[in-house]
Amino acid sequence: MNILVAIAAAIFTSSAASMWMSSVTAEPALMYVPTGNANDLVIIDLKKDKIVGRIDELENAHGLAAIPNSEYLIAGSMKPVESDENNVIAKPDSVSKDEHAAHHADGTDAEMKRASYLSIIDTKHGQVVRRIPVRGLTHHIAVSPDGGYAVAVHSGAGGISVVDLEKMAVVRTVQTGEWPNYAVFSRAGDRLYISNAQPGTISEIETQGWTIQRQIHVGKKPEHTVVSPDGTVLFVVNVDEGAVVALDLKKGEVTSRFDVGDKPHGVDISSDGRWLFSSSKGSEQLSRVDLVSGEILKIDLQPAPYHLEYVDAVNKLYVSSRKSSLIWVLAPNTLKTISQIDIGKGVAHQMVVLPQ
Repeated sequence: MNILVAIAAAIFTSSAASMWMSSVTAEPALMYVPTGNANDLVIIDLKKDKIVGRIDELENAHGLAAIPNSEYLIAGSMKPVESDENNVIAKPDSVSKDEHAAHHADGTDAEMKRASYLSIIDTKHGQVVRRIPVRGLTHHIAVSPDGGYAVAVHSGAGGISVVDLEKMAVVRTVQTGEWPNYAVFSRAGDRLYISNAQPGTISEIETQGWTIQRQIHVGKKPEHTVVSPDGTVLFVVNVDEGAVVALDLKKGEVTSRFDVGDKPHGVDISSDGRWLFSSSKGSEQLSRVDLVSGEILKIDLQPAPYHLEYVDAVNKLYVSSRKSSLIWVLAPNTLKTISQIDIGKGVAHQMVVLPQ
């Protein structure tokens, strides 16, 4: 059974599906944004920059990723599951009893209060169709380029869970370092990069056996990351340095540094590899780095610019606010604000655009 068949087998008809707006599935360019403790996803038409729907049933979702070549998303949760006998996480075949006991404390209340669910979302029907238990609260999510695996980052638990999306189950856990934050796969999918805020490292994991190959020191409190279009550089936001650094993945060395303001957060890169965008909550600024000339253009953006997403298909940059329920829409070539999207409630987190 392949991944799409496995997910489709979980779909059921419900009143929520019957209420779903048919116009949503007809739109050619949609962005899905989790709203944190507002407990839903907001759906935005990127041509009109208007909200066209919402998907509820989520539990304080911050992390979100698309499953390639499908209509499915996977969301993490920052809300712990209740500790009862029905929520005990089964031991994956690839994990020993001792490892499972160490990571899950044999399902005791203290550990299960930190466990959470990943939610598989069918965007066509607008509903959650499957939940997968994982060992910790999930901050961010990444899915492998072939759609075979999802990775949940558990900041409080010090590592990640690897979910086989055909089996719909955790098959491996990896301890990467204290306070891991963000996950991104290499373009080929043979490597996974995890930022670890406390030790200031990037864990490079090979994805055949899910073992750590290198721990690379990159600076103070690395969090969000993005891979360059050619796959040779990992750009890393170092929060406590107010900078984004360029990590040469072949050399395993930081080769460039760009000062982008106090408490930077989001980062993304244009599809041609020329522009690097970063938001700064502390300085309340948005920066655009020209990677050819090294020139940095900064604009004021208030309050507290947070997550961001560059969308090449519509040539727009979307930036959320940490302190307000809104998303700014900017022209990437000038950084001038085109419009604002009021999401109504919550805070916009990890944005995902499904391909046309």
